[in-house]
Parts: sequence; structure tokens; C-alpha cells
Amino acid sequence: MTPWYMGPLAVLDTETTGLDPDRGDRVIEIGIILFDNGQVTERWGELIQPDQEIPAKVTEITGIRPDQLVGKPRFAQLAHTIADKLQGRLCVAYNANFDKGFLVHEFARAGVRWPQGLRWVDPLVLAKQLQKGQGSHKLGEVAKRLGIPLEEAHRATADAECAGRVLIELGKRLHQQDGIVDLEALRPLHESWEAEQEAARAGWKSRSRGNHTLVFDPVGPGNALGPGYPHGDELDPVRYIFLKGVGRTA
Repeated sequence: MTPWYMGPLAVLDTETTGLDPDRGDRVIEIGIILFDNGQVTERWGELIQPDQEIPAKVTEITGIRPDQLVGKPRFAQLAHTIADKLQGRLCVAYNANFDKGFLVHEFARAGVRWPQGLRWVDPLVLAKQLQKGQGSHKLGEVAKRLGIPLEEAHRATADAECAGRVLIELGKRLHQQDGIVDLEALRPLHESWEAEQEAARAGWKSRSRGNHTLVFDPVGPGNALGPGYPHGDELDPVRYIFLKGVGRTA
């Protein structure tokens, strides 16, 4: 049996104008890396015209300038291409709820049906389970502990490729430690770990409020930031900078 992590993968990452698609934030870059048998078979990425201003803080972190987006395609022009690349593959994204939330909104805005029946695995969920107590779970830190380079952090294609390599390495470790080779065997564990991590995060937020420490309001549907914390374990500096702007003391 071919292990699940060696099958066809579509690993994606997005860069955005902000944190919350419900409030009108848009995708400005998408990268999709296809893996087959553990090897990259296609690298695809596009800058996207969002039809809105890009905050200076986003440019500071990603290096994406407003002038670079002039004349670039709008998301609606890319939606069918994106759907085609995801279909028939296991979909992967680091902190997947964030990227999925934006893509669902962008597909709806474009009037294109979101691909049905997609299956997802989030390398962050695996990393938080397999690297407990080892420090930050930012993509770059997780990758470093696995000996995987991240050449151009906070750009979509580079982050996507790194996330795919992280997933494959963590998949190998699950295989060696627990004998998990089948996706159907992984799925209930993935769901259980994700629920436990979310519960731990919710508990931390509750304790923080009780202690009158700095509180960060939930952002986006279901708090798309996932299990990031403000004291050193935030997943993405762009998100951390934005959250600093909406933080309050309880």
C-alpha cells in the first residue's frame, strides 16, 4: 500500500490583505505545489489584483508592493485553474482553516462553485502533536527542526512547498512510530488532535481573560487564526501585526 503522504498532494498557501474575508479582505497571492510520490511535479503561483489597497504592514512582511499587482489577474480569472489543480488530490495547507476561509469567499465572489469532496490534512495539526514541547509551531521553526529549508518565507509558493515537505516528513514519522499508512486511519486521529488543540487554545484564552492579561479578539469565521498565541507562538507575523492592532486589555 502506498502511504497516504506519498500520494498525489496539492499544497497551497495564500497571502492576503488582512485577516478576515468576512470584512472584505482579499487574496493577493496564491501558490499551489503538486507532489507525487513525495516529489514536486509542478510549481504554480500567481499574484492577484485585489481591487483594494494593500496595507503597508503586509508589504513590509511579504515584500509584495501595490505596483506589483497592477495588471495582474483577478481571482475570478484564476478560479477554474485553482479548482482543477485541487481536484483529485489530497489538499494540504499549513493552518488550513485560514486559507480555506479565504478561498471559499473568493470562489463565491467569483461566482464559481467551490470544488466538492476535497479532503484536507493540516501539517500544523500534525506538528503540534508530534513536536509537543519543542517550541514554536510557526512553519519555519517546525521546518528547521525537521531539517527542511524555507528559502523565501511569507511568499505563497515557497511557504506551500515547505509545508508539503513538512507534511511528508511528519507523515513518515507517523508511519514509523504508529504504523499509520492509510488516510482513513489518519483522519479520525487528525480530527481528534485538532479538537484537542482547539480546546487547549480556548482554555488559554479563557484563563487570559480571567487574569486580565492581553486579549486578542477572535478574527474571522471560527477565528481563522487557529491555534496561534500572542506570546511567541503566532503562526505568521502578518497576522501577529494585525492582531496587535486589535488587541485590548481586559
